[in-house]
Amino acid sequence: MYWVNESVFYHIYPLGFAGAPRVNDGKKEYRLDKVVDFIPHLKEMNVNAIYFGPLFMSTTHGYDTNDYNNVDNRLGDNESFAKICEKLHENGIKVVLDGVFNHVGRGFWAFKDIQEKKQNSPYCSWFQRIDFGGNSPWGDPFWYEGWEGNYDLVKLNLRNPDVKKHIFDAVSMWMEKFKIDGLRLDVAYCMDQDFLRDLKNFCKSKDPEFWLMGEIIHGDYARLANPDLLDSCTNYECYKGIYSSHNDHNYFEIAHSLNRQFGNGGIYHNIYTYNFVDNHDVNRVASTVKEFDNVKNCYTMAYFMPGVPSVYYGSEWGIRGEKNNTDYDYPLRPCINVEDIEDNDLYRHVCRLGAIRRKYKALKYGSFENTVIRNDQLVFKRKFEDETVYIAVNLSGSDFNLDFNTDGGTKLYDVYDGKTAYDVNGNHVSIHIPAHGTRVLVLTNGDAPDYPDYITKNEPAEQCVNEEISENTVSDSIKPLPKVGEPGKYRHFKGGEYEFICLAKDSETSEELVVYREVGGEGKTWARPAAIFYQYVDVDGKQVPRFEKIN
Repeated sequence: MYWVNESVFYHIYPLGFAGAPRVNDGKKEYRLDKVVDFIPHLKEMNVNAIYFGPLFMSTTHGYDTNDYNNVDNRLGDNESFAKICEKLHENGIKVVLDGVFNHVGRGFWAFKDIQEKKQNSPYCSWFQRIDFGGNSPWGDPFWYEGWEGNYDLVKLNLRNPDVKKHIFDAVSMWMEKFKIDGLRLDVAYCMDQDFLRDLKNFCKSKDPEFWLMGEIIHGDYARLANPDLLDSCTNYECYKGIYSSHNDHNYFEIAHSLNRQFGNGGIYHNIYTYNFVDNHDVNRVASTVKEFDNVKNCYTMAYFMPGVPSVYYGSEWGIRGEKNNTDYDYPLRPCINVEDIEDNDLYRHVCRLGAIRRKYKALKYGSFENTVIRNDQLVFKRKFEDETVYIAVNLSGSDFNLDFNTDGGTKLYDVYDGKTAYDVNGNHVSIHIPAHGTRVLVLTNGDAPDYPDYITKNEPAEQCVNEEISENTVSDSIKPLPKVGEPGKYRHFKGGEYEFICLAKDSETSEELVVYREVGGEGKTWARPAAIFYQYVDVDGKQVPRFEKIN
């Protein structure tokens, strides 16, 4: 999906963002119109797509749909939202809606018909397991299936042709009248796959560029995100890995997930995942990450890993929010206005990331490879055609010097700060990463790259000067690691010598393994994850390769 690859998403939960009452009072208020006031803010962030959470007519939180054909009156009406969509499209911003098609609310017109007419209702087959042999938890004289035991959410029978037609007719209306560009499928992980297949065929027949993204919390993403069903899915594995790595000072966790998903032979290399650091269902990233200074690098990871990044409204300047047993998810979904926007360091960081991502194809289309993995530092490479970019992050509270091997070239330019460059000598480079810092290093043969406008506008300092690495930084100069898979003999940091045999892949996880044989002794053969084989360890306060190449 070309436009998705080029995108940066902004995620809005409409009822919260607009400050709507928690229970629908029947009054029409054009609260969502203020989205238009945010357009300059979105454009500064290089956002060019909005994912709106549920905005169909509902009784409470939006996921209890009463009418698929109308905007919730607490937000406005169809005419007002059509104008919002038109204004967004005029500014180059795509519109994706939340398709809540697995279940409806108890106020849904067809369910109310059953409540009124009982067995005589023609809509009994529209819902899962309607049974007039007992009472529902809500006191109805019949039983029905609620989504995951929530009986305010009535599960639809998506195999019923009339149900399917009703939903598809609504989707067609949203596509034609509002020109929406895609749908996020709520709880896609438990939806009928035949329904998803038919929905995709229907939408693509109307617009081949229409995007379908599914909510998948766990399990195999490729089960639903594949050529037959959905275009993309939520990447909850890396969402967890990002914040957990920063909290535990363990970049090995996220590096493992990224390699498993997107590395050479990765299991999801054909899926352009939807990446995020928080959303309407999980605690705000500023409340989840223990050291607020590390929130910036969480965004660095989400923006520059494979897939499309998304920012949840307000988190770009660090608002906080946590679930609780009283207000449940509502603290995650506050009302905000343009005047609430904070122009702080985190916000400027997010703006900078958006400008960089939009500029370089390697960050949108490139392959993925871990280059250096340490507990507090990580370097990974994105490469597309003749463009190579290294992303280096440091979650430590101290500056750090780091050596690694490059993919050729003579110069690395940091397009994040717009002024630092490093010489590459014999495919080897030494860099300096500030505390809690980000480097985005474009590899060239000497000429400076074309910097994003945002960087040059906000960094008037002298461009591209070699930064001298201080002798007072955390580490001494460390030996470069060999390239992954380079044959030869290696010495373990404890003294044993081993011969590299080959690279292999774990048959279950596709994780890359190094197979190597003991030189001398019993000649035992071992297999170790490449991410661990090619790493540094601490020996008496110095960083040395776990395995150093000796010939």
